[in-house]
Amino acid sequence: MELTVWTYEGPPHIGAMRIAASMEAVHLVLHAPLGDSYADLLFTMIARSAGRPPVSYTGFQARDLGGDTAQLVKTRLAETVERFKPQALLVGEACTAELLQDQPGALAEGMGFDIPVISLELPAFTRKEAWGASETFHQLVRSLLNGRPVPQGAGDPSARAKAEGRRPRANLLGPTALGFRCRDDVIEVTKLLDTLGVDVHLVAPAGATPADLARIPEADFNICLYPEIAHSTCVWLERMFKQPRVRTVPIGVGATRDFVFEVARLAGLDPAPALAQARTRLPWFSRSVDSTYLTGKRVFIFGDATHVMAAARMAREELGFDVVGLGTYSREFARELRALAEDIGVEALITDDYLAVEARVAELHPELVLGTQMERHIAKRLGIPCAVISSPVHVQDFPARYAPQMGFEGANVIFDTWVHPLMMGLEEHLITMFREDVEFNDGEVAAPARAVQSAEVGEPDAAAPGAAAAAKAPGPNDSAPGDPAPSDPAPSDPTPSDPTALRWEPDAEKELRKIPFFVRGKARRNTENFARERGLTEISIDTLYEAKAHFGR
Repeated sequence: MELTVWTYEGPPHIGAMRIAASMEAVHLVLHAPLGDSYADLLFTMIARSAGRPPVSYTGFQARDLGGDTAQLVKTRLAETVERFKPQALLVGEACTAELLQDQPGALAEGMGFDIPVISLELPAFTRKEAWGASETFHQLVRSLLNGRPVPQGAGDPSARAKAEGRRPRANLLGPTALGFRCRDDVIEVTKLLDTLGVDVHLVAPAGATPADLARIPEADFNICLYPEIAHSTCVWLERMFKQPRVRTVPIGVGATRDFVFEVARLAGLDPAPALAQARTRLPWFSRSVDSTYLTGKRVFIFGDATHVMAAARMAREELGFDVVGLGTYSREFARELRALAEDIGVEALITDDYLAVEARVAELHPELVLGTQMERHIAKRLGIPCAVISSPVHVQDFPARYAPQMGFEGANVIFDTWVHPLMMGLEEHLITMFREDVEFNDGEVAAPARAVQSAEVGEPDAAAPGAAAAAKAPGPNDSAPGDPAPSDPAPSDPTPSDPTALRWEPDAEKELRKIPFFVRGKARRNTENFARERGLTEISIDTLYEAKAHFGR
């Protein structure tokens, strides 16, 4: 046993909660001690759900252990069905309740409810949250579709749709509560499919009812958006109802294009119109100066398998990053991730120990970390820029705004999310590099810096105008309190000793000061050279912008 303060996944009954909280008209009764009743916090505080999750607990305490805890389970089951009237009832137990061996699922099945009762076997000491969610969804679908016939024409989406005189239709399977950007991904993928000519038959488990799940076979094929949740269900549907499944997860421009081609091939459609409507900024990014600065950045990636594998492809093929390490806590997909790591030429890190992840990040010292909420904290401690790409996440990763990860718009969002931390690093780098460089400032920063250096050695700085005079006793012509500071003159103010000096109009000087300090000096000199070449003696705002346009050509 190991004491830990963070964990990537909870026990499997948390996964069952995610399925129940995602759906409508489903209720989960969990045989659990009073202290395990924290589902409300997970879904209302972190995931910002509007309502409480449909989860009821037996809530047994120490004083109940000497009595009949099985009767406690039966009482709570009866009260739940009477109060909430669900279309389907999920029954499971937390890890602590497993030790009581009350068999709550068997108790529920023997109570004669007139709704489907799904008894969940959730081995708390050998499995984790994602497996629990996947198994709960799988068992729910199997229970509701048991004994239903295979639809006529199943197995050939294109022919079936043509025979019925309609557009092809697909199910989107996998989005759940507490998933990473699931809400917006569903909207974006639905738009993408519509441009292709495909209708979304239903989305599950998010927003679906048990009656909706019973209609799954009516679709021509399934799209597995989140394999951690829906892979086993999609495989079962393919075997039992001859529903093909789309395997590509559309995260990144390249993967989205592959997704469009795969769907078009299944549905017998032309992908060209959908690709023509793609609003990706990748060509812009490829032409921009950012690509030069960002190319070759060393990146470490960790999270669930779906997002890590998608991020690795996007980082390498679309942003030009160098993936120096990657890993996942999703042990069910360790084989696929190891194969990807071998192809990249790095060692895969398969672990649910955040300390092992921290040690790998510290060892590799990448320039960017793409990870979960855990890696956000790890990178902060190590002083490395970071972007969150996967669950587990915190409240800030459930934004009020539209921020998908999938589709072409999702690729635009990812570009901003990944690149901005690196650009902040660039700004800090420039400020540090040019802060005291006279070539790149117009005296506002350099002069005080030199003054500090002179003060440290106890001598006036001859290079700083007025520094020696400032060391003398005040004279009759010295500035009075409230006069403009002597360190803030316009460097090119005309003086009798410099007949070639130019006069800056106040508005032009004010506009010049909006330019970052490390390029302001160069902008001033270029503008003055531009004015002298044209015989001007004063610089206005128009002169400033004409010079900018001249040197920008």
